Amino acid sequence: MKTNDIHTFHIPVMGLAYTIDTPIRVAQYGISSVISIADDDLIEKMNAFYSKKFQLPYQEITQKVADYRAKRITSYLNLVDHIVTQKVENFKLELAKSKETLDSYLEMLPNTSDLKKSVHHFIQEGLDFKESVQNYIETQLCAGAIDVNIMTKLDKDNFVDNVALPVEFNDAHAALRGFANSNLSSSVVLSAGMNPRLFAYFENFDVFFPSKDQPLKKKITLKVSDYRSALIQGNFLAKKGLWVSEYRIESGLNCGGHAFATDGFLLGPILEEFKEKKAELQNTVHELLSKTLESKGKYVPEKPLAIKITVQGGVGTAEEHDFLLQHYEVDSVGWGSPFLLVPEATSVDAETRELLAKSKEEDLYLSNISPLGVPFNTVRGSSNENFKQKRIDQNKAGSSCPKKFLALSKEMGPEGICTASKKYQDHKLGELELEKANLDPQTYEYKKEAITEKSCLCVGLANASYLENDMPIKGQAQGVVICPGPNMAYFDQEVSLSNMVQHIYGNKSVLRVDNRPHMFVKELKMYVDYFKKDYRLKFSTANAKELKKLEAFRDNLITGIQYYENLFKNVFSFTNEKSIISNQLNTYRAELLTITF
Repeated sequence: MKTNDIHTFHIPVMGLAYTIDTPIRVAQYGISSVISIADDDLIEKMNAFYSKKFQLPYQEITQKVADYRAKRITSYLNLVDHIVTQKVENFKLELAKSKETLDSYLEMLPNTSDLKKSVHHFIQEGLDFKESVQNYIETQLCAGAIDVNIMTKLDKDNFVDNVALPVEFNDAHAALRGFANSNLSSSVVLSAGMNPRLFAYFENFDVFFPSKDQPLKKKITLKVSDYRSALIQGNFLAKKGLWVSEYRIESGLNCGGHAFATDGFLLGPILEEFKEKKAELQNTVHELLSKTLESKGKYVPEKPLAIKITVQGGVGTAEEHDFLLQHYEVDSVGWGSPFLLVPEATSVDAETRELLAKSKEEDLYLSNISPLGVPFNTVRGSSNENFKQKRIDQNKAGSSCPKKFLALSKEMGPEGICTASKKYQDHKLGELELEKANLDPQTYEYKKEAITEKSCLCVGLANASYLENDMPIKGQAQGVVICPGPNMAYFDQEVSLSNMVQHIYGNKSVLRVDNRPHMFVKELKMYVDYFKKDYRLKFSTANAKELKKLEAFRDNLITGIQYYENLFKNVFSFTNEKSIISNQLNTYRAELLTITF
């Protein structure tokens, strides 16, 4: 399906379920979004649900089918592609027939949109409304991209009768195969860092290589935290003949879900480096790519292929959105957490959406609940938290672990086990009991909590779709895990899709609070808090190397503050906030300078 960039924002992947069907909901409006393809069980159930809803044929793919995981993913993505294609065609007809529908749609477009300007021109010139609009929309209106996400760390080995299957049946490998075999012409967004074996597996699919007729049928997007990681991964893939079409920069801490902190490098300076070095990145990677493609006997593009630089993490106002586009020259801005309050866009159950709307700054926190061992942004008071605590109180801590996508710990055997599972927690709690006599009560409780706080994300991040669509949930009650970023604290009401999009473009505001900090300042505060906590934990026992690393982290933050001071002095944006921002920057620098080594 042909897609284009009607909008200057995209909806990133959220959890397992929250954007599982977002393209079906919004792609006809030209809005791009990302589906997680980690949970093939959820995907199969959504395939059945939407096949029935749109009266399309459905053939169940059970776990008895060979390569069922990849086939489930391919089947669902093909279904989404088919439904979106039909919805786009129907929407085109509706726009041509109904001026009311057309006016409502034009309200959702950016003020700089060529489509918006042209249709207004047709109307002002008094041209035949139906014919002129219909002809123009037919050629200009395209679906938003139906991209998919693979978290590279979720690449569990799989076994049959205690015998390991070949590596291509690992979870992430099978997911990639499912996408590669689908009808989609879109991107796979790779997150959570490098997985060399997975990156090498891309070479098995011609759709990721350029051809004379089509630059790329399927594209690669890397979610990165800084320029260095982008260059390393881009070069690694180029040496395999693979081009990265988009580098998607995400704030290290001011984001939803798993948070991969940098070593104190802040989002503004990172974006500045990408802006300065985009051409260098493009040319360096192209040179490597050309050599590899030539050695493989494949088509070699004469010029570097296009690359996009996009950003996400904590944006919340039209002024911030426009600043990212204009000052840093990014191609698109990701708006994630605010869309969790938009029923037309995301799959969230009513109870959880109400919890999000009521959440305040103190309710949103960086937790240790993920079995991956990576800090995880979430909110207090979720139904999963309540179910988990009840089991802990009854001395039945841990999950039944039905899906095992996060069964990555090899501590108890080669097949892996999840640290949120009951089997694992029973084992670790048993070990803790043996050393209890030698521990003071405070240390014992601390260690116990470290074991039992892990949550079953595989089930918890999928349940919202089942609840929203009245689909049965089997097995142990896990409730819902929700993973908004800290920005969620400033959005406090359910919002229509139209109003949220108009908010992004500055034609309406859905914010009702006056205490929202600038996105750069919010991220800075999170990094200062993160650093101070790390310092307290490590300083007394740190060796010289660890102290040097802590000091470098602090110095990077101070350098970032200096960058922001110069930035806000020299830009015309954020006029009403400049004095507040200046005071906040001074406060955080003073805090950091009190810490000595």
